Amino acid sequence: MSELHKFLFEGLPVRGMLVRLTRGWRDAMARREQAGVAFEAPVRQLLGEMAAAGVLMQGNIKFNGSLLLQLHGDGPVKLAVAEIQPDLAWRVTATVQGEVAPDARLEAMVNLNGRGRCAITLDPKDRLPGQQPYQGVVPLHGDQREPLQQLSEVLEHYMLQSEQLDTRLVLAADDEVAAGLLIQRLPAEGEGNLAGAARNEDDIGLNEGFNRIAMLAATLTRDELLTLDADTVLRRLFWQEPVRRFEPILGDRLGGPRFACTCSRERVGNMLQGLGRAEVDDILVEQGQVEIRCEFCGAMYRFDPVDVGELFTPRRDQMPGTSTLN
Repeated sequence: MSELHKFLFEGLPVRGMLVRLTRGWRDAMARREQAGVAFEAPVRQLLGEMAAAGVLMQGNIKFNGSLLLQLHGDGPVKLAVAEIQPDLAWRVTATVQGEVAPDARLEAMVNLNGRGRCAITLDPKDRLPGQQPYQGVVPLHGDQREPLQQLSEVLEHYMLQSEQLDTRLVLAADDEVAAGLLIQRLPAEGEGNLAGAARNEDDIGLNEGFNRIAMLAATLTRDELLTLDADTVLRRLFWQEPVRRFEPILGDRLGGPRFACTCSRERVGNMLQGLGRAEVDDILVEQGQVEIRCEFCGAMYRFDPVDVGELFTPRRDQMPGTSTLN
């Protein structure tokens, strides 16, 4: 079962989270394989890391809206997307044009010529009039313009640039599990765990407590993150630290981290209506039917001429001068 664990370090301005996506992650990739649109292994690994990172970030900020993590690239992976809802439902997809080498890393997949970008968009659920989503964008290189080879490095750099918060991320994914560990310096005084800690928003890289915890977190290997349960990971890493843990948030159910695609036949029909009757009719003439595949889950939606006719024929209750009797 997928799960999200939150914890604090007593007496230190440091918080942490650990996520493991299991059944939902396997289901998401299996659906694409069954639909004949499976991604290559390096792309699957990248998307798994993005899903885990997105759940960690959404769980961290408790934002009432969707969080969209995107990588835009000039390599074979033109776009990779992870979308996470407020209830931690997530979905991922990628647009791949060209061959991805079996051992390809982030630079070769997304940042081949140095023009790759990482964007994080926060789209409020109930927007006010004129309100726009918030978006932050960073390049896929460090301060010295060195290419960043791992998604964790990109997101650490993003948090430092956009939030001025020290962050340590460890991410890993294979075909069975997508997992991540986040350690972050708290930006302000709190109660209990932060007693006596001075507020200093400019304490970037200088907080001894965070640096010690981050060094411990960095010893976590990919295999350990993928194969060990959360209790074992936290005990091995922080056995000498006073950790306050909270009740885990279990996934594969409402309110927990789980795969859930929001596509539907109705939404696809609305999209076709937006294209207009003339354009849809042109597709019918050329192909005999309209086929739309969901990029996130691989589901196929088909509309024959009768279906299209119904889409563009107003229902009686929508026609002028008519009313519906109750």
